[in-house]
Amino acid sequence: MYSYPYLPFPIMQRLSLSTTKKLNNGIEIPILGLGVWQMARGQETEEAVRRALEVGYRHIDTAKLYRNEESVGKAVLESPLPREDVFITTKLWSTDAFDVEGAFATSLQKLGLGYVDLYLIHWPVPLFGNRVWKQLERLYDQKLVRAIGVSNYNVSQLKELLAFANVPPAVNQVEFNAFNHYREMLDYCTAHQIALEAYSPLTRGTQLDDERLVKIGMHYGKNPAHVLLRWVIEKGAIAIPKSSNAQRIGENADIFDFELTKEDTFTLDNL
Repeated sequence: MYSYPYLPFPIMQRLSLSTTKKLNNGIEIPILGLGVWQMARGQETEEAVRRALEVGYRHIDTAKLYRNEESVGKAVLESPLPREDVFITTKLWSTDAFDVEGAFATSLQKLGLGYVDLYLIHWPVPLFGNRVWKQLERLYDQKLVRAIGVSNYNVSQLKELLAFANVPPAVNQVEFNAFNHYREMLDYCTAHQIALEAYSPLTRGTQLDDERLVKIGMHYGKNPAHVLLRWVIEKGAIAIPKSSNAQRIGENADIFDFELTKEDTFTLDNL
């Protein structure tokens, strides 16, 4: 059985929906965001983003592949919030490896927000990784994007990237949750100042009826989703749960009034 030492989030004093994590280039990213994967463009995405912003989320994660960048941008622009108050991530799909700047320009135009906070390579492109990353670095140098990173990279791929990168990736976004406890990746990212961002932190709903989660949640008056999300942020990772349900978007933010005990953390570490 394995458990990390009980090391709370570096700024655990009082976590909240406005808590941010400092990336390796100094910019701040909110530790809880809304993912919009598989949301239909138009009303579904717009209403989800609008609801999230009303609740207090300040971090929205989209991608070219999701086909809803325009809807994300529309909802942000129609909100009363200043653009700089909302952290926006989008991603480069593999088929655009030969025209990174063109793909980025298209995403930027669809979002309509002037700049992107975080631009990720959505999936590893082994044959063109060096070339693609250099083009992301160019976008970063031109200040069109505030940070660059990757998604779905494993440890060996991160090592290869760091060997030639002038600008190290700020983020690696991977599937990470208590049932997919990617310990090696978390340790590597922590050691190299790369923020680990967890997609599918709620296991796509497949484990929410697990008796162990239910039992732990009862200790705090919380549901299994709260337990899973709290576990992620207490690992020092960033969580981007996806939901288009207005009630669940609100409920997913209700994770800042409890801390997991050492015993519960150990149980979750070893699911």
